[in-house]
Amino acid sequence: MKPALLAIDVQKIYTDPDSEMYCKDSKGTVQRINELIERFREKRQPVFLVRHIHRDDGSDLGRMFDFTGEPEEDFNFKSGTPEVDYDDALVRPKNAIEIVKNRYSAFAGTDLGAKLHEAKVDTVVICGFMTNFCCDSTARDGHDRDFYVDYIVDATGTPGTENMDQKQLRKLVSELLESGYARVNTTKQYLKNNQ
Repeated sequence: MKPALLAIDVQKIYTDPDSEMYCKDSKGTVQRINELIERFREKRQPVFLVRHIHRDDGSDLGRMFDFTGEPEEDFNFKSGTPEVDYDDALVRPKNAIEIVKNRYSAFAGTDLGAKLHEAKVDTVVICGFMTNFCCDSTARDGHDRDFYVDYIVDATGTPGTENMDQKQLRKLVSELLESGYARVNTTKQYLKNNQ
């Protein structure tokens, strides 16, 4: 198997304590993402850095922020704002391939699939933010595009919801993905099994 690492949305909107979307364990999550990046770099395997960015005029939003039919007046991930920048602690290899998306799945509307096929990749290893949105959506989409999917659950982060905290969401998403979409591991398990 030939894997590629997808480090999804490791952006300040999730790691800045002043952000409304701050993930409490973001520092630890980024450390685990960096461990994965370092392993892929050592093995000379592809690393993709994916970021979510919207045009500042909102012309590419579609249903992203008005899925209920009630559009939000302001929106997140606006181009040119600090929230879309990579977290300062993120390891960014010189040969990493950068992808910009404007939907939850990193495959939607991007050339990610083509780049993976070009590199003869058959397995995507998913980490980043958020556990229950972009990481989950990319895992499902990757499976439907006939990639093997490894989901590194503790290297994903989420601020949680009104009813579930990060730990509960990681467990829920893991159980749903394990039922037919992905192999779910912790960072430690994945690194041990892929030395």
